[in-house]
Amino acid sequence: MTATGRLGDYLRARREGLHPDDVGLAGGGRQRRVVGLRREEVAILAGISTDYYLRLEQGRDRHPSGQVQKALARALRLDSVAAAYLHRLAEPEAASGAADRDDLVHESTQRLIDSWTNTAAMVHSRYNDVLASNALARALNPNFRPGVNSVLSLFTDPSERSFHVGWEALAARSVAQLRNLADTHGEDQKLDALVAEGSRRSASFRRFWQSQDVALIGSGQHLLSHPRVGDLNLFYLALPLVGTDGQSIFLYFAEQGTPSATAMQQLAQEGWEQQGHGGISDQV
Repeated sequence: MTATGRLGDYLRARREGLHPDDVGLAGGGRQRRVVGLRREEVAILAGISTDYYLRLEQGRDRHPSGQVQKALARALRLDSVAAAYLHRLAEPEAASGAADRDDLVHESTQRLIDSWTNTAAMVHSRYNDVLASNALARALNPNFRPGVNSVLSLFTDPSERSFHVGWEALAARSVAQLRNLADTHGEDQKLDALVAEGSRRSASFRRFWQSQDVALIGSGQHLLSHPRVGDLNLFYLALPLVGTDGQSIFLYFAEQGTPSATAMQQLAQEGWEQQGHGGISDQV
């Protein structure tokens, strides 16, 4: 984060990512010396003074009203996720002591994910630290074990690039989700340290973070290439854990009756045996 603050950084990045044609401004075809929109163009679109917009982007005013936030979201063509992120940057909440306890996983949550023997399950912190996982998750990928940060491992472990088919798109979404889920309670030392490490260790992480993109990763499909069982076409789902400070359960599962389901059952058996158990009876 620069001296202009997160809000100023975000406004500048969104402004520079737009072209006059994107917002219906005339003259977009002429050669321009600036990247993206000019500050005065954003101000006109938002219906605010250029001086006020300049103060926001430079960090001299960091708390625009709700009306101005909505106007900026319209001017910068933000979708609902990006507009919500702008709102949180403009109206940071008071930091909560619960943040110090965000790495504690309730015993019942661990029992729950352990019961899903044919579904790879892990518990993530708000910063994407793996706090807990089941046997299948660890058999699917050793980086799905507790103590690993799922975002950092994408960029720092070379095996992740071959494991995740379409790594580039996944990596971009993961950083965008990290930015969106990040603590916007003002200064966040844990986030700053995570971003600093990712930026230091990976030029790709640094590039994605500087793009200022935000996203939510709730559900979808993802293709994995496992070194033992081959390609796996899996669904994924993130389930927020109520009563925690941003924890969520992340699941990978296959459609029943498919080759991917058979391969997941094979990995589940391997993972279960590695824990010293016998066969698997549950088929979740």
